[in-house]
Amino acid sequence: MEKNIINTNNAPAALGPYSQAVKVGNVLYTSGQLAINPVTGEFINDDIKKATAQSLDNVKAILEEAGSSLDKVVKTLVFLKDMDDFAQMNEIYSKYFTTNPPARSCIQAGKLPKDALVEIEVIAIA
Repeated sequence: MEKNIINTNNAPAALGPYSQAVKVGNVLYTSGQLAINPVTGEFINDDIKKATAQSLDNVKAILEEAGSSLDKVVKTLVFLKDMDDFAQMNEIYSKYFTTNPPARSCIQAGKLPKDALVEIEVIAIA
């Protein structure tokens, strides 16, 4: 199977030597998305709800570039700076996955890139 690299200007550019997403067959793997607005470059690091929404908007843009959507996500992995933010993150997350939500893991990370509040990655059907 061929490995296809997915990139879009509608999500932040990679901060290092990795791709926004990789598609193999009909499976799409995104890299973790921070709360960076791809248009303004603004990094949201003071409000978990806004940060979660921006991270998921970035995931959504990558999925759409690959011909997929949030409805086709089968697994998410959420990294939180502080597990005390779980309820607020979950409130926003639930607005993006309203029916038949994907499987999910959520962990408190020791430290995230740019000292982010949240980072979200997904696996989806492309």
